[in-house]
Amino acid sequence: MKNIIKSTLLAFSFLCIYSCSDLNEEVLDESLTGSGQAEAISGAIAPAYGQVSWTWRHTNYYGLQLIPSDEAILPYRGGTDWYDGGKFLAAHTHSITPTNDLVKSAWTELTINISRTVSAIEVLRPLADAGNTEAAGALYEMIALRAYLNMLTLDSWGLVFKKELSSKDSEILRNQEAVDYIESELLSVVDLINNNKGPGRMTQAAVWGFLARLHLNAAVYRDPYGTPNFTTEDMDKVITYTNNIINSGQFSLSPEYFDLFNDDNNSNAELIFASDQRGVLKREHSRWAYWSIPGSMYPRPEHLSADGTDGPAITSDFYQTWVAAYGSVDPADADPRFLQKNTQEAANGVADLTGLSPLNDENNYYCVAAKDFEIDRGILRGVPWAARKDENGAFYTCSDGYRIYPVKQIKGNGKDKNVAYVNLTEKVDFTNEGRAHHTGFRVSKYQFSRTSPNGNNFSSVDLVLMRYAEIYMMRAEAQLRKGDNAAALADVNTVRMSRTARAPLPTALNSINLDILYRELGFEFYWEGLRRTNQIRFSHYEDSWTEKTDTNVNNRLFPIPQVAIDGASNTPGYLEQNKGY
Repeated sequence: MKNIIKSTLLAFSFLCIYSCSDLNEEVLDESLTGSGQAEAISGAIAPAYGQVSWTWRHTNYYGLQLIPSDEAILPYRGGTDWYDGGKFLAAHTHSITPTNDLVKSAWTELTINISRTVSAIEVLRPLADAGNTEAAGALYEMIALRAYLNMLTLDSWGLVFKKELSSKDSEILRNQEAVDYIESELLSVVDLINNNKGPGRMTQAAVWGFLARLHLNAAVYRDPYGTPNFTTEDMDKVITYTNNIINSGQFSLSPEYFDLFNDDNNSNAELIFASDQRGVLKREHSRWAYWSIPGSMYPRPEHLSADGTDGPAITSDFYQTWVAAYGSVDPADADPRFLQKNTQEAANGVADLTGLSPLNDENNYYCVAAKDFEIDRGILRGVPWAARKDENGAFYTCSDGYRIYPVKQIKGNGKDKNVAYVNLTEKVDFTNEGRAHHTGFRVSKYQFSRTSPNGNNFSSVDLVLMRYAEIYMMRAEAQLRKGDNAAALADVNTVRMSRTARAPLPTALNSINLDILYRELGFEFYWEGLRRTNQIRFSHYEDSWTEKTDTNVNNRLFPIPQVAIDGASNTPGYLEQNKGY
């Protein structure tokens, strides 16, 4: 079905091209110098690239992917924190309505991002037509970025915006038409776009990767409510595009898994596309780093104001997939992707919490220089360790740097506060007991920036949106769906066996099937915004998990925000609400 939608639709986002942009003064690190028009070119693309981190903000598109999946749950902490109108509770239970603010904010930021690519294209196309090669290169990037952003709207709302000029009406495409449009956009630039500008820019490898991702999910996009029909043609295209990347020799898998999410990850050879946050583009405010960790935890000794928010935790259901995979062996001792033991190793032999009052443990610490300190990374369980403040609000120090203590429960309310260590538990749910501030294992995948002015308010860590491991895993899935189990197993093991920087050393799988592959996708890409999409593709989105029993297939797509529906109400039929809402 095809609808024409007036340019006044989503005026709250499209108008921001002209009146709301605060990014025009930012210049990308890969500077476009060398011509008199370079400033205009950079000024055109910076708002579009700079918006990506806001699109993927925790209370926007990222939260909309994470919380409805089985990876994460965000209860009403202690009955005081993170209720936010019930938007996260509804997202997790699949009871979202068109007025849900998480849906609205995700839609708003994403459509702003699309509109900024349209604005950039309008500036760049005449310059490119006049023979400016820098403008032409930037134009190809904006076309590719627009296609990627439309993939996000297709994935979450089942539609794309076909829009070439801000003065013209948009065309809304769904199903096969939407797939064909995105494919045509990516193919139109894949042989022209740069191949060397790095993960913060759209490159040929990124375009190949998104073409592969498009065809891997095309069966769902054609029929979002049915059982996916994975065609040989689609799987062959996935294999072709992933082969292009693998055979290019440009990328390699990171031996240390958590280096992928460190301060210097922009230069990591595994990253294919990311939101570049270095230099003046520090915009994400470390939200992917601090959203989950305990609110009483101070992860950087240099930054007094950097702390956590007691936000989402992983569900017990997702944690148990790790337990089931490794049986009697603790996942932390079996898989290097599960946990990097930084404070645990340093505190070995120092701490004994048995019978120790958390309010009288001044001698229970170890010392470390700030440059050498790092909180544990990965899935945090039990009592975490970090810097601690004294009664004057300064961090405790020692001759070797800073004192690192077991984290006390300082923030919270009622029985949550000043009575115990933060002891993260597997149990987390919406009950009074399960929603306490200390409940739930947390995720600390992203490093708190060491190079930004403030560990929370800024970040120099790029947000990873596509990496080389996904290329192997997409090829593995396509091969498996075509019946080539041996090739699929080799690709999955290539990813598993690459994480060799420290113990525990990974072990190879002996066999592969769709269930094992689905499990491996969870282990490799947890909390990277892919789980909901993978659950739908593997027919697990209607499963039950903690606090979620909904089985309605209509909830695979989110409702179009009511404000957008209302904005188009003067022209009936231009914007139709998704099925079931």
